[in-house]
Amino acid sequence: MLDRIEQSKARLSRAEQRVANWVLAHPREAAESTVAEVARLSGTSEPSVIRFCRRVGLDGFREFTIRLTEALSRPDSFVHHDVNADDGIADATAKVVDSAIQSLLDLRSQLSAMPFEAVVAELARARQIVFAGLGASGHVARDACHKLFRLGTPCSTLIDTPSIRQFAAIAAPGDVLILISKTGRSSELCEAAREAMNNGATVVGLTERGSELGNAVQYAFACSAYEDTNIYTPMNSRLVHLALLDALQVALALAIGETAAANLRRSKDALSSSR
Repeated sequence: MLDRIEQSKARLSRAEQRVANWVLAHPREAAESTVAEVARLSGTSEPSVIRFCRRVGLDGFREFTIRLTEALSRPDSFVHHDVNADDGIADATAKVVDSAIQSLLDLRSQLSAMPFEAVVAELARARQIVFAGLGASGHVARDACHKLFRLGTPCSTLIDTPSIRQFAAIAAPGDVLILISKTGRSSELCEAAREAMNNGATVVGLTERGSELGNAVQYAFACSAYEDTNIYTPMNSRLVHLALLDALQVALALAIGETAAANLRRSKDALSSSR
């Protein structure tokens, strides 16, 4: 929750940023305060506090205090620490692994709010599934396609803007387009999502909570993974997206049943017979 607030600061208004800064500096006090108290202590107004809660992807102040309390009650053995230039190799590698573990723990706490059942139902009756992502997200899209096609539904991957836009233009009912983006700020992906839905396709997004892409798709797996991508390519968000797509594959296999199991067996047998 605190990581989500930190990541959201750049897109908040000045008043909302004052709320965010106060909450980050006094998280336990914020979890136990009323909306009026947070407004007074942060030097803002009650409407600003409510807007802050909604801008970080929550329904309101009550959900904010619940999520913050949950975050503060977790063991702090995997608190994220940025890697510094003067870190030794042992410290740096431990920080990377601890950060990855924390991201997956954060994801685990958000699963109940994600649209797994609805999306699995769409995937189970899809005529084709298309995974799309740009840059590092393209590698995640490829990995998902490589796994899901074995269940028997035709799958493909799109990793450049022209291909994604062209597919959106010819998408049709029965198609499921899964768009993957860490930030969700790509206007091209948002436009593709809207066009594909206008053509009757189902569009799913794996992206940042409250992002433009998350608001543009039909089903959003909203997940925030703390990391600084100004220097390094995405790490934690890639792990989170891979885990979500693995979970979707397993859930889809269970929904399809014996047909999926038979296809998986045949795909493995095809490899063993060629050795």
